[in-house]
Amino acid sequence: MERVLVTGGAGFIGSHVVRLFVNKYPDYLIVNLDALTYAGNLENLRDIELAPNYVFEKGDITDQKHITALFEKYRFDGVIHLAAESHVDRSITDPLSFVKTNVVGTATLLNICKEFWKKELSIISKMFYHVSTDEVYGSLGEEGFFTETTAYDPRSPYSASKASSDHFVMAYHHTYGLPVVLSNCSNNYGPYQYPEKLIPLMILNALHGDALPVYGDGMQVRNWIHSTDFSRAIGHVLEHGVAGEVYNAGGPDEEANIDVVKRIIAATGASESQIEHVSDRPGHDRRYSLGSEKARALGWSAQVRFEQGLEKTVAWYRDNAAWWEPIRSGEYREYYERHYGRSLG
Repeated sequence: MERVLVTGGAGFIGSHVVRLFVNKYPDYLIVNLDALTYAGNLENLRDIELAPNYVFEKGDITDQKHITALFEKYRFDGVIHLAAESHVDRSITDPLSFVKTNVVGTATLLNICKEFWKKELSIISKMFYHVSTDEVYGSLGEEGFFTETTAYDPRSPYSASKASSDHFVMAYHHTYGLPVVLSNCSNNYGPYQYPEKLIPLMILNALHGDALPVYGDGMQVRNWIHSTDFSRAIGHVLEHGVAGEVYNAGGPDEEANIDVVKRIIAATGASESQIEHVSDRPGHDRRYSLGSEKARALGWSAQVRFEQGLEKTVAWYRDNAAWWEPIRSGEYREYYERHYGRSLG
């Protein structure tokens, strides 16, 4: 595989994947396709933007004409598909934008791959790698974990859109023989994450002395994986995975949201008096935990424990105000005021 398209490569996880591949595979051409919506930021990749094996292309995955032209130009051997609307709260207020990007966009990419690769599948290795989420499985009880055979049970417009895209990916494999692999991952965290998500939101609010809005009682439990661990998982599965298989990638630790917030308070010197319990999110899943036995059988394992990873993440946001200050003063401020009914400090 020598010419790889990464969709959503200017986003949070996408930028970690692009950086990993550009540095690890100097003989590959890595093409980053991103629409640069609110969560896409080329500053995430400033350190590798001049690399000889890296190219950025601005575009929307639902634009069939443009994506077809890119395939004609680069003749991609592989696609790592990360482009997605991913924030559950936004999916509740605007579900159709999630259907457009996550479902129609994925189907558009699959169809183009099918057309371009159909004459080459018997002689050249191709792969469509689809990145999904543990949220497609629904909510767990107090024990156990999701596996690759767990039945889908999405509870939000976001997870429903991702479940639909997952089914399209596997349908193209079974119907057309398209070589695909799929990964469902647990909650990612780390540098460059847009501050609508729990950890960066709490870090920045804590640093500014703002309220720390916690949904409900805060006892929703998540299985946390550092973004560097998940980007390694993607690379490992792309190299060693079997077409038509699903490989879950979960982190090594579980933590309740309220305990995550308290860790951030301790790391930033904030006060627990800043915690403000707000109305719980509609359809809020109580617990996720993801087993990773199949990925570990390929030789991958998560290396970053949550306590150490969170400390490093807090330090990164503290030291990189130049990255997040423009975000916090732009569209995000308007979104925050609409969503939480209060202004940022």
